[in-house]
Amino acid sequence: MTEKAGLDIETREMILDTIRSVHKELLSRDKILKLDESEEFPLDIIKELLSERVGLQMVFIPEEYGGLGGGVVDTFHVSTELAKICLGVSTAFLAIHLGVEPILLSGTEEQKKKWLGKIVDKGAIVAYAVTESEAGSNLEAIKTKAEPIKDESGKISWYKLNGSKQFISNGGFAEFFSVLAKAPEEPTFFIVEGNSKGFVRGEHEHKHGIRSANTAALTFENVMVPAENIIGGVPGNGMKQANEVFAYTRLMVAAFGLGAGLSAIEKSIKFAKERVQFGSPLIEKQGYSHKLIVPHIVRLGAARMYIEEIASRIDSGDTDIMVEGSIAKYFATEIGNAAAESAIQAHGGYGYMREYEVEKIKRDVRVTTIYEGTSEIQQNIIYLFRWRTTVRSKGQYYNNLAREMEDIAGKVKDINAKIIGDSLNILNDLIMFAHKQRLTRQQHIQFLLSDIITYTEVAAAFVRKVANLIEHGNLDAGKLSAMLRIFISEVAQIVISKGLIIVQGCETVEEEAKSKFFEKIMNSSLTKASQNVVSDMDKVVKTL
Repeated sequence: MTEKAGLDIETREMILDTIRSVHKELLSRDKILKLDESEEFPLDIIKELLSERVGLQMVFIPEEYGGLGGGVVDTFHVSTELAKICLGVSTAFLAIHLGVEPILLSGTEEQKKKWLGKIVDKGAIVAYAVTESEAGSNLEAIKTKAEPIKDESGKISWYKLNGSKQFISNGGFAEFFSVLAKAPEEPTFFIVEGNSKGFVRGEHEHKHGIRSANTAALTFENVMVPAENIIGGVPGNGMKQANEVFAYTRLMVAAFGLGAGLSAIEKSIKFAKERVQFGSPLIEKQGYSHKLIVPHIVRLGAARMYIEEIASRIDSGDTDIMVEGSIAKYFATEIGNAAAESAIQAHGGYGYMREYEVEKIKRDVRVTTIYEGTSEIQQNIIYLFRWRTTVRSKGQYYNNLAREMEDIAGKVKDINAKIIGDSLNILNDLIMFAHKQRLTRQQHIQFLLSDIITYTEVAAAFVRKVANLIEHGNLDAGKLSAMLRIFISEVAQIVISKGLIIVQGCETVEEEAKSKFFEKIMNSSLTKASQNVVSDMDKVVKTL
């Protein structure tokens, strides 16, 4: 087994403590609100994060190039902690990681030494320039061109770039860029310096949220880039490299959704403990806690378990996580957005006021369901690849996962692992049913399946984590067991409701087939998943 990458827990905690210190020193509530109102890019704060004193960028730089050699789990924790403070500032900082990711994953040794050195030694700001106004998430539709230029000997020594990019984080301030352009072979990543002749930065975009993060359009007018700046040294590998980057960065955007959601709910809990209505604090009222707080604590807890599990897999050498990256981003950003929405409601009229910050969090977190691929793009990826895997393996993929849950259920009681095993078996049957009935041609059916896939796979990670904690006698196991049972109740409802729409929603399916599947679902353990769920919600409230 590959040795696990990353920092020891003590070093990671020191880094997280440093972030908390920066929060107190540089990013007070008033400062954050001022940056948001003025739409000011916090260049001084970003430079301080990159300074020798703080050196936060060292986390994602390998040791051999002067960094700390942090792993994906470490970057996940850093991303979550920064997002809890301000999603605008965290977007600006983590955009540097995004910009350098193609070099980290695919760069030559010389490129890594040169360009990572600029980040380590000089605190360079970097940007990732891929998106175009007409291409969106369809990277094959990009129009920015890279024309090879030969020297006198006939060797390609330069490329001339022409085109434009849209919605580029740090675009107005980056010192160099990872730019995807169409070379004659195929799309190719180039490292482009910000002072290149013919390179034009657009005005700062005025946005609904993350207003302190700089977003700008870029224009390339006969920009000459040396051939040695092709990332990886070989043209034509841009699409493969971009997909590798997406797998990692979508996990970090998931951490953004998680961090923002946690911040919103933590503020709501504090408010609810202090706010007295009709003789008692709001937190003691089920109409408040069970509707506006507990469901979000549970979902955010599930998101944390899933993201950390996938990040840990990467650190152990598993790089085949494209679908898992999409599941993490889709789930965590959607539930983070929903948590922020409830946080406004939880604050009542105060939630609409700027000084309480939750309305800002809501504006900020909304973009996480859009950038790095919209939720709908993630649903497409999740459905398509899991459908292919299920059909090609003749159901073995989810059969194996279901058996794992059943094995856990046999060893660990009272966490409802068997219900997730049954949910996975039903999911398996739903995919095969939709495939045989040719329902998968309809995108609405695809999206319903992707939702079931997302929730069941997240639940499986939650089950693994809680079972492990129980086995090792962890003090948090009781609280997390209650949270897990609540989440499993929600998963069962999603499998039943969306599954019945898949089976019964199309008139092309014969009534007999609909009836048989209806009976299968309604006779399963899923209908018992809500037993004692209100009592479990009471238990979670007592731990707040």
